[in-house]
Amino acid sequence: MHLTPMNAKLIDDLNERIGAFLRNTPVGDAQKNLKAMLTQSFTKLDLVTREEFDIQAQVLARTREKLAGLEARVAEIEKHATGK
Repeated sequence: MHLTPMNAKLIDDLNERIGAFLRNTPVGDAQKNLKAMLTQSFTKLDLVTREEFDIQAQVLARTREKLAGLEARVAEIEKHATGK
């Protein structure tokens, strides 16, 4: 599983916010550890980018169109086969 650009941006945004908070605390390695933990957690979620989702939605729409056409052809063939 690769980290997608969307996940990386979300992690960087969270890291920046948490980093701003932690700069004034004595916790030195917490920011690094938290970023690693968040990265690992988001990787396990198996998320996709919006672009990947949109591409798959287009593929599905084309597949549905082809299926509808094939179903119509089969129905026409069955109609002719039973009519003879």
